[in-house]
Amino acid sequence: MSLAARKIRLIMNLRRAGVTDTGVLAAIERIPREAFVLPHFHDQAYEDQALPIAQGQTISQPHIVAMMTEALQLKKTHKVLEIGTGSGYQAAVLSKLARRVYTVERFKSLLKEAESRFHQLRLHNITSKVGDGSKGWPEQAPFDRIIVTAAAEEIPQTLVDQLAVGGIMVLPVGPDRGDQVLIRLRKNEDGIECDHLADVRFVPLVGGALPEGEAKAASAR
Repeated sequence: MSLAARKIRLIMNLRRAGVTDTGVLAAIERIPREAFVLPHFHDQAYEDQALPIAQGQTISQPHIVAMMTEALQLKKTHKVLEIGTGSGYQAAVLSKLARRVYTVERFKSLLKEAESRFHQLRLHNITSKVGDGSKGWPEQAPFDRIIVTAAAEEIPQTLVDQLAVGGIMVLPVGPDRGDQVLIRLRKNEDGIECDHLADVRFVPLVGGALPEGEAKAASAR
């Protein structure tokens, strides 16, 4: 089966799984997932499964990407913060739906590869940097939407503070080796409201110092 046929099958499967936002489905259809996976996984690019990337990280399964993106309820005017660039796939999908995407990655090597993909695909509305994602991007706050692609043990107050009133944040919450849930957080004048979307499994959100070598690269950036 060709990659094009596999992509069509994936879109149909996402529809059957309950993804109804036509904008989200169109964005996933337009972004070539094979460009974001390791070469020996190209034949699995349109299977609904997570795949390994460098630095012990993963590219999330398409259903999770679609569900999280749909939960953001994006508009073309929105300014979005993504925590955890990884391969860049989620940011690429977001770039088709929002005015501007800001994405933070802890590993410079991962970000360099993601930036190369953004350039090749001419995704010019993505701004990226190496940094501690748990701190967000305060210089660019507030954000209309925030998406976190690694599991926090609890909702990070720093990110809530950077979310605009009326904004939405989607993130997995839970311990690395325990139950995790995907939640949608809405911020209003009185505080926050949370909805439970699904049980999930993500790599942990790691704060603090960057790994040796990566920290030097980040400080020089």
